[in-house]
Amino acid sequence: MDLEQKDWTAKQKEYDNLVVLDVRTPEEYAEKRLPQAQILDINDARSFMEGLEQLDKSKAYFVYCRSGARSARACAVMQQYGFPIAFNLLGGILAWDGPTE
Repeated sequence: MDLEQKDWTAKQKEYDNLVVLDVRTPEEYAEKRLPQAQILDINDARSFMEGLEQLDKSKAYFVYCRSGARSARACAVMQQYGFPIAFNLLGGILAWDGPTE
């Protein structure tokens, strides 16, 4: 599900067991990221799929990238692989108006 930042952050309050997932490259992640975000680079398809296998499907995933396109794709793949709760941040980190690391 695609959500704007205010809805994306508000939705996080509904879940005790959530993961913020950054699907950008390691270089992008190193430059700037959301607090407590885990990286899983969707551009590295093999690594991404291997990483998905390690994730807990019972958790809620809040997924972002640079502009929202890769994270939308990641959410679609995650849902195909049995992840029932995955939210895409519309506009990605470019549109983010909040704390970063």
